[in-house]
Amino acid sequence: MEHIKFVKRPRLKNPALIAAWPGMGEVAFKAASFLVDKLRAEPFAELPSQEYFYLTESIVQKGVLSLPDEPFSRFYFVKSRGAPQDLIVFLSDAQPDLARAEDYCRNIIDLARHYKVKTVISFAAMPQPIDHTHPPNVWYAATTPEIAAHLKQFNAQLLSDGQISGLNGLFLGLAKKAGFEGFCLLGEIPLYTIQIENPKASQAVLDVTARILGFKLDFGELQEQARAMEEQINGLLEHLKLGPSNAPGPIGEEEIEKIKKSLSQLTKLPASVKEKIEKLFVQAKTDISRASELKAELDKWSVYKEYEDRFLDLFKKSKEKNN
Repeated sequence: MEHIKFVKRPRLKNPALIAAWPGMGEVAFKAASFLVDKLRAEPFAELPSQEYFYLTESIVQKGVLSLPDEPFSRFYFVKSRGAPQDLIVFLSDAQPDLARAEDYCRNIIDLARHYKVKTVISFAAMPQPIDHTHPPNVWYAATTPEIAAHLKQFNAQLLSDGQISGLNGLFLGLAKKAGFEGFCLLGEIPLYTIQIENPKASQAVLDVTARILGFKLDFGELQEQARAMEEQINGLLEHLKLGPSNAPGPIGEEEIEKIKKSLSQLTKLPASVKEKIEKLFVQAKTDISRASELKAELDKWSVYKEYEDRFLDLFKKSKEKNN
């Protein structure tokens, strides 16, 4: 644990560990942030940012640019307060450089081993062909058949086949290899809103988590945020459906469905995803074999068209280099 900086060393009882960072719909990051806030979790350790992140841009405000703040990667603890176990929450506001992701996960696992954690948990989003007004289901995948069977009683859906991409899947896979039991909870989000914050899915994931671990949460704040977000999406769709006042007439339902599919292109990518895409572009410039990984990431976030010219330029430059 030489890379972990401690500010205090709490004594914890049989803690579970939850790890979260930004991703689609900000489901995981928002859920863990809400948990830290509502349970008044105390920070006790962190991973230094310079070990795992590098800067890729400057921020401009009122015409003046400056470097962004360094990402944080922080451990919090919560005493049980009547629940059967204490809780450690690892929360980061960015995902690390891909080349350092495995080391990053292993440091989290090392701390979990130090505190004799038995159960590790990650959160993720699960894009589905559902409407944004639809109550999201929660899916799960576990490290053992026994845990998977145990989780059935919490009204979550078993992810029987597929994959959990990125840091969420990598972390849980490495934790299993290190001897930990655990599971990932995935909150459903509409395919057309993967770039929009989804507090409804975050609440669904937290509701299942709270019942599994035996603590209580007041979801009033998340519910209010979910209502506000739903109203914003409804308003945008209504505006696009009706069009300007001088338009010849409203568009049909087929066009609305097309709008929904492209809605993500009208919204901002999470900063962590933009950073990941930029890193993949840098890597693909020197190693064109990384282009397939870059294309998969662009397709996952439905932004290939936005980056198409830059992506194709990679192959032109590679061909020129070989000639």
